[in-house]
Amino acid sequence: MAGLADSGSNPDVDLLYDINGLAKAAPTWFDRIMEFVGEYGLLFAVMGMILWCWWGVRRRGGEDAASSVAALVWAPLAAGVAVLVNVPIRGFVERPRPFKDHQGLEVLVAGKNDYSFVSDHATLTMALAVGLFLANRKFGLVGLVLALFAGFCRVYMGVHYPTDVVGGLALGTAVALLLSPLAMALLTPVMRAIERSPRAGWLISARGRNDAQRNAVVPGTRRGAPGAEERDLAA
Repeated sequence: MAGLADSGSNPDVDLLYDINGLAKAAPTWFDRIMEFVGEYGLLFAVMGMILWCWWGVRRRGGEDAASSVAALVWAPLAAGVAVLVNVPIRGFVERPRPFKDHQGLEVLVAGKNDYSFVSDHATLTMALAVGLFLANRKFGLVGLVLALFAGFCRVYMGVHYPTDVVGGLALGTAVALLLSPLAMALLTPVMRAIERSPRAGWLISARGRNDAQRNAVVPGTRRGAPGAEERDLAA
């Protein structure tokens, strides 16, 4: 395999060439699919599951709707925080992209000139998946599998070392888990306030809003009195 001799005894580089070698052996159309999946598709898939889960929580309603939505809101917030944490890490480590130091790689995405450690894509996808897991175990397990596959895709595409991906997966997990108690303590009261809002309550619980509308009393009427559906014209 071209370039393998340059890797020496470094298992990180050896695994990079082994995984990226699959891209060389694959047909061009398959590499184009992997390029889209690794660059955009998996991130969109996990975000789509978060939205799907939110829609289910909203339709179901219930006393725990606000806390469930708070957990789902934390998922993208955790991803954003994790990427911000990665900014100083990248600047401190300053690890070049693998294709700049190693010859013979099949690079599927051009224009990647920033630093390599840790992988932003792996960090984002894993933080989203862990946040989703905290809200819904079934959806979260699927998200975790997609996050691991996203890390594989980044190495397959020739834009990251395996340790870049491992670092991103660890960073995304740490931020989503460690900051979750604080995030829930702050977000849950906000979601409950939104749930009580006449205009924005539908974002948390469609059932709760419908119940509130059915139970509302029109001003000038008495609940349970004859003709309570109409205004008291004598008032």
